[in-house]
Amino acid sequence: MTQSKSRQNAEIAFDRVQSRFFAHGRAVEELQTEEQARQAKTQRLREARLARDEAKIAELARS
Repeated sequence: MTQSKSRQNAEIAFDRVQSRFFAHGRAVEELQTEEQARQAKTQRLREARLARDEAKIAELARS
């Protein structure tokens, strides 16, 4: 069964839109993953800095 030319054009156009939609979704997902990794790293660094500062204060208190 052959499809009409307008049906073929409509399906091609739909495929393009759908491809862009899924590409956008993947890009958003990637950005969210990067942001989560950045936040986790920032939290680890913050905790390490606070621990270092507390150790310095404790060392000064012992002196």
